[in-house]
Amino acid sequence: MNQYQKVTEMYRSHPLSNSLRSLRHRPYFRSVLYGCLVLFSIYVLYNFVNHTSSVTLYSSSDPFSGDLGENYVLADETPADVWLGRAKSVKLAFLHGYHGYERYAQPHDELRPLSNDYRDNFNGWGVTMYDSLDTMLLMGLENEYNRAIPFLEKTVFTLPDGEFAPFFETVIRYLGGLLSAYSLRKDDILLKRADELAEKLDHVFATSSGLPLFGVNPNGQVVGPEIGILAEIASLQIEYTTLAKFTGKKRWWDRANTVIQALDKADLHKTGGMFPVRWNLTSAQPFDTHLSVGAQADSSHEYLLKQYLLTAKTDKANLIMYLRATTHILAELLYLSPKRHLLYVTDTTFSTNEQRGRPSHTFEHLSCFLPGLLALGVHILPLDDLTSLGIDLNEIGNESMFGRSGKSYKLLAGYNLKALHMWAAEGLAQTCWLSYADMPTGLGPDEMVMHTVGDDRWGNTVDGFKEGGGYLWMDAIEKWKGSGARGAPPGVGDKTPIIYSEAERLRGSGRARDYSIRKSGYLLRPETLESLYLLWRTTGNNKWRDRGWKIFESIERHTKTPSGYASLRTVEVLPAVKDDDMPSYFFAETLKYLYLMFIDTDPVPLDEWVFNTEAHPLPVIEWSQAEKGAFHIQ
Repeated sequence: MNQYQKVTEMYRSHPLSNSLRSLRHRPYFRSVLYGCLVLFSIYVLYNFVNHTSSVTLYSSSDPFSGDLGENYVLADETPADVWLGRAKSVKLAFLHGYHGYERYAQPHDELRPLSNDYRDNFNGWGVTMYDSLDTMLLMGLENEYNRAIPFLEKTVFTLPDGEFAPFFETVIRYLGGLLSAYSLRKDDILLKRADELAEKLDHVFATSSGLPLFGVNPNGQVVGPEIGILAEIASLQIEYTTLAKFTGKKRWWDRANTVIQALDKADLHKTGGMFPVRWNLTSAQPFDTHLSVGAQADSSHEYLLKQYLLTAKTDKANLIMYLRATTHILAELLYLSPKRHLLYVTDTTFSTNEQRGRPSHTFEHLSCFLPGLLALGVHILPLDDLTSLGIDLNEIGNESMFGRSGKSYKLLAGYNLKALHMWAAEGLAQTCWLSYADMPTGLGPDEMVMHTVGDDRWGNTVDGFKEGGGYLWMDAIEKWKGSGARGAPPGVGDKTPIIYSEAERLRGSGRARDYSIRKSGYLLRPETLESLYLLWRTTGNNKWRDRGWKIFESIERHTKTPSGYASLRTVEVLPAVKDDDMPSYFFAETLKYLYLMFIDTDPVPLDEWVFNTEAHPLPVIEWSQAEKGAFHIQ
């Protein structure tokens, strides 16, 4: 396997699990004394009368009428000092893992936490240290930060002939880490090293379109096919825009703007305005119609909204691209499972002007960033009043532009878009959380396949689920709306976890969870925690925070080693089986989001800072008139 193949496989290098699982139901309890039952009934009736003005119960006869909504979630009463204690626990976890890295692996890339060996999987420049810098500063870990600086000063950004730095990963981890740390501390060495690194990487833009190739050697060699991957060509805008602002160099803005302009001019008539996964780097046009928010695509959609926010809401082109992408996602990539009505996002292939893409019904852990992104958009954008920004949903997308998919714009224009985006955010976050809560380890698998019908998997129509196709969320929303919009919207609301016993798991005969596990490993990933953090920050509902704490407890219980934290081979069995792997993003993202979720202050407010896809916060920038003139910014 060559260098290109190795790195493009990084998203999917985990163990497979191909068995179906069965159910262990939680028991229900009865009252023993009739008098207690009577008193309880009076209490419930009293509360019902007092709350019917704000809560509408739904009819259970409609399978898509919804679940119990947010009004049924009790307010959090956890004392502030308990949350501070939890934040301290996360800080101690960071110190435990990072000290293990310092002792056994520095200056190499990552620690192997079982063997206490190291590996150089991202250029050998010490990626864990670079990815950890801003987390140290946010946690107030001055000693660790000060020990990192000499290593940072001595890093030589070179590689042997024939080896290549994966551009995407190098930008989000190294460059993003340096720029974020500089934003927090203003140590000149951080910006100097960021600028030097960008210079070393610059040969990667040697294409006729200006879109980056896959990899680059700092000596000028480049590697990569003519067909590029969306996430790898369109996840640099935030970092390069910030670098241009900090250094005053137009060249870095040009690199970011070239990508923005290419995306804005792309022919998307077959994909409803959403960017597909593969692109021709010569023509800067889509190469296929595979649509996804998972591996190979995720961060590109994320950067549309975040580039708009980073530029103080002045980059309208990115906002329009974000609205087109999310319109297509909500209308055509969101589905409901048949029994639990789990809301999930999947990928589709073979979409055309006349035909909806074919869904895979695969649900990736990587896709669990999406509910947080949607919640951020709801928090920041006037989605219920886009005309205040000079935007009409029916004008940025319609049938004349996108064929059949263009109907989605008219459909969504009939809703309060702010509410619709928030329903999707909460429903998706609930499913991401359940993928953890359903497991005996309390940690979520890397990839699931969602069921689309009842017991007869491929033969019959069950509860509206057409053969092999699944039930589109917007179809269920339309049905719910048409029947009076009673109760919570479909896919929204809390659900009970379903944990299988070991005997049931081994039999593999159950379908009550509504999904099968395809990749059962837990790779210390951050996406679910990222969304829990953003939902808590944007709604103030502490249930998201509580769920973050439960996940952290499971991380401590099942992944900790004497020198760090290890990925799990499978989340389905106890005791958990560990892998000799501790990714740098565990420090950059997973622990950072947990810490920010639990502290009582907000050092990086969402209207002042923008997280890159590696959770490195960068400050919102405003161009001066001089900069606009020098950079030719419209």
